[in-house]
Amino acid sequence: MCGIAGTYLWPDGKAVTDRLTDVLAHRGPDGAGRWSHRAGDGEVHLGHRRLAIIDLSETGAQPMVRDGLSLTYNGELYNAPQLRTELESAGVRFRGTSDTEVLLEAWRRWGTDCLPRLRGMFAFAVFDERTGELVLARDQLGIKPLFLLRRGKGLMFASELKALAAVTGGTLEVDHAALVASLLYYWVPDSRCAFSEAEKLPPGSWLRCRPDGRIERGRYWNLKDVAAEGQERARSGELPDLAAVVEESTRQHLLSDVPVATFLSGGLDSSYLTALAARDRPGISAYTIGFRAEDAKFEAMPDDLRYARQVAGQFGVDLHEIEIAPDVLDLLPRMTHHLDEPIGDPAAINTFLICSAAREAGVKVMLSGMGADELFAGYRKHLANLLALRYQRIPRPLRRGVSATVDRLPVATSRRGLRSVRFAKRFLSFADLPEETAFRRSYTMYDQDELLALVDPDLAGTVDDVLTEHADVYEDNELDDFVNRMCLGDARMFLPGLNLAYTDRSSMAASTEVRVPYVDVEVVRAAFAFPGNRKIAGRQSKAVLKEAATSVLPREIVYRPKGLFSAPLRAWMSRDLAPLVREVVNDGVLVNSGILRRDALARMVAEDAAGQRDFSKHLWHVLTLEYWYRDATSGSDRSQAA
Repeated sequence: MCGIAGTYLWPDGKAVTDRLTDVLAHRGPDGAGRWSHRAGDGEVHLGHRRLAIIDLSETGAQPMVRDGLSLTYNGELYNAPQLRTELESAGVRFRGTSDTEVLLEAWRRWGTDCLPRLRGMFAFAVFDERTGELVLARDQLGIKPLFLLRRGKGLMFASELKALAAVTGGTLEVDHAALVASLLYYWVPDSRCAFSEAEKLPPGSWLRCRPDGRIERGRYWNLKDVAAEGQERARSGELPDLAAVVEESTRQHLLSDVPVATFLSGGLDSSYLTALAARDRPGISAYTIGFRAEDAKFEAMPDDLRYARQVAGQFGVDLHEIEIAPDVLDLLPRMTHHLDEPIGDPAAINTFLICSAAREAGVKVMLSGMGADELFAGYRKHLANLLALRYQRIPRPLRRGVSATVDRLPVATSRRGLRSVRFAKRFLSFADLPEETAFRRSYTMYDQDELLALVDPDLAGTVDDVLTEHADVYEDNELDDFVNRMCLGDARMFLPGLNLAYTDRSSMAASTEVRVPYVDVEVVRAAFAFPGNRKIAGRQSKAVLKEAATSVLPREIVYRPKGLFSAPLRAWMSRDLAPLVREVVNDGVLVNSGILRRDALARMVAEDAAGQRDFSKHLWHVLTLEYWYRDATSGSDRSQAA
């Protein structure tokens, strides 16, 4: 995995590309490369920062230039050995063993038709000297990022938004619709970008730049179609062997010329991957996190550490335990910088600290259980939305009484949080709503009225646009299965917009590659071939994945209560961050600029402090948004942030 950057028909393109590439140094500390060529009446410049994983020699260096094609590429192709064999049988002679060279020759032979054949995570740019065209492409599920910016006939691209912001000298304007979207979700959807002039290349798509300035776009893979095909397979009774599919994906994701380790929370997803990986790599290392005892108690967090130790002991895994007790006042602005956009999930801190520890131990590659919850309906919201359908059958007067009673209950005392009350209040906030609205409300931060009360009244139209966009994406499918509609919505919005985004940016900030075997095209195909009642059976979430995992893991690990890859936010807010919250509410840039309303924020702080409602996640995101907005509007070089 690496950092890529470049320009096409851009004024002063060489200097700009050099700067873009320098900003990405943390993504590839093992080497740097630049390449230039004429393109029409201008030039193309490609830059690369290398994190050497496969073929550590110079034959794997980039940009890779061969017989009229030039490639700068970020990612890993797990089916590179199979593609190499096919290409060799067609007469291709390879100089090294890198997957970069396989991709270059696959492009030469098949062009954009090679894209659906690629199994892995990738974002790349390839230039053809014969046509003068530059093509950008991104993997099927949006695991790897690719940002771009167009002005006139010119284009620049990079693996991170901060690189584009740095080279444009603070001239990029903040997209206020993206800020409103981030308030709703606590992350910026993949369909939007925090700066109005920039954009993200959509997953499963490519973009072709021509010398005359024309742009052509194409889509080679669509998750909606995969889900529809899966539904037809389910109706025909053609169900895949999920255990075999996950095992094969995990084995392919171990392809590496450097050590590979795993995340191990002690939950189902990471435990299953770790156990499978240990079969291929005996003694493999794994990294897990724990929290300060007082923080875990206040947050009423489950003891995940003992389960991680059990898995490690049973499968001969070398377990490294990391206590999460960070200086959050220092880490908050650093993580905001690394994350590129306002992302309010504190799990990014966990990922960064784990990857930093692994990197210090000489580990460059980690396997993560990311994606299993989205694809197999493992989040509490999935079960809660199903339960809401039953709740709606209760007589309305009785529901009103339940709601009034729960509304009066506190979510915390002075000494500890009350998780069951927090869950009950959350459930009742959406249980009476229609399907799409309920699903959105079950995982977003505010309902429409709350969001309108929080932001500048001039942004009311933007609130409507953001809510409409969610409805349009959620309802854009041909599925008659409620559970799989939720899974599809998550795989199109929640997964690329939040989980894959923070995983890439926080791990690469530590110069570490994170691979996600569940977010694999074959696992995804298998996931949507199972009907919803195989994913949620009774009150058992992720049932079909648990069935598969019982062939490897003990039942007490498979069927344990769901763990949390999060952070003790209420503890942090009540102690470490309380002064900062007061500062941002009373005199923050967002409040003083009128984007957020001081009275609404003050009300949230008061209700949270009184234990009436849990606004810790909301206020954490306001802090991340404040720091991000300060950087974005200061005109300073964001690449030099802390």
